[in-house]
Amino acid sequence: MNGSPLTITSPPPLTGSTYDVFQCCFAQSRPTLSGNSRFPSTVSRLFHIRCSLACCSDQLTLDAFLPWVQAEHTPQARVWLNAALLPTIWEFVNGTAIAFDNVRMVLIPSDAIDTDELRVPQEWLDIPAWAADYYVAVQINPDEGWMRVWGYTTHHRLKTQGSYDPSDRAYTLPEDSLFQDLNTLWLARELGTNDVLRAEVAALPSLPAAQSTNLIERLSDPTMAFPRQSIPFPLWGALLEHGGWRKQLYQRRQGMPEQWSISQWLQAGISALAEQIGWAQAELQPAIAFRSLPTTVLSRQLSIAGNSYQLNITPLTEHTTPEASAWRFELRSSDSTGRIPSGFKLRLLTEDLQPFQHNQDEAVEPVEALSVEVLVTPNEGLVWEVEPMPDGYDREILTF
Repeated sequence: MNGSPLTITSPPPLTGSTYDVFQCCFAQSRPTLSGNSRFPSTVSRLFHIRCSLACCSDQLTLDAFLPWVQAEHTPQARVWLNAALLPTIWEFVNGTAIAFDNVRMVLIPSDAIDTDELRVPQEWLDIPAWAADYYVAVQINPDEGWMRVWGYTTHHRLKTQGSYDPSDRAYTLPEDSLFQDLNTLWLARELGTNDVLRAEVAALPSLPAAQSTNLIERLSDPTMAFPRQSIPFPLWGALLEHGGWRKQLYQRRQGMPEQWSISQWLQAGISALAEQIGWAQAELQPAIAFRSLPTTVLSRQLSIAGNSYQLNITPLTEHTTPEASAWRFELRSSDSTGRIPSGFKLRLLTEDLQPFQHNQDEAVEPVEALSVEVLVTPNEGLVWEVEPMPDGYDREILTF
């Protein structure tokens, strides 16, 4: 379709060289690469610098595009995952997903001068949990401080009309096969057209915990320049789709300390990354003050269908033994008078997403809280889930 490409100037206008822009935006969330001895080979250093520049392009594109969408079309538009977790994606793959009105859109930025084709990493199409409805081609010029949307397409069109390039695991679509006017997208949504947006996506294999541990150990080697192309895609896709394993791989490749250890949180405070996505700790005062000491509660705010809830994790010291510690996971409304609606579920799973006995609580009618109590052995990992899914939910492996 014909039309003028959308051009957005990123506020405030960016000045200076591409390197200066990279330093400005990237330093806020990523460690500097200068003189980093963890990357001994020239190929590895170049790869990490390239990934860092790509991360900057993704951040700049998001910072310009999302406010424009919110102002012009839908104020409810948001980053698909918590913004603090975006580096765990950008470390491995280009692109950023935003969500609005039950739609997912992936922004694919490039600073290339030529716009002859859109190249979308395979992860954004063939990982079921990542697949989107729309893919937007963005040209970005950090030197002059502008970005240009020069076309968009759908998941269905990329899968059925695009070409797959196994050399870099990407789907491509030539420029003349893209919808060039982004206004067409908004008009189609206003008219309620029944276009087929997504093609069928095959499920990825379930990885046993031992296999995922071995893969993370192998791929976390900083001398491995292209981890996303180092193992078969079904294994790679399954590893990234599991948010807990993706975070572990990211922190290992970055040389970060453990971020998701409950025992460390209680001893030294919430880790920086966990704090950024909303985890906090508070003291729970006993009902009768002189009978016991205050209990430290770990808490995270959740947003579900426009309402605020609180996930609490409390140690049950009276049931803890040297062999296992006892914990209560509890879901409550953030409103002291609010209740958990019927149909809500709180569920705990093993690290490789397997259920176990008494791992779930469900509200068959409105209730004050949902809770699951569990005994865990040292260094055991658990994954929590809530239904309906909270906004921006990404699996976490909490170790005890």
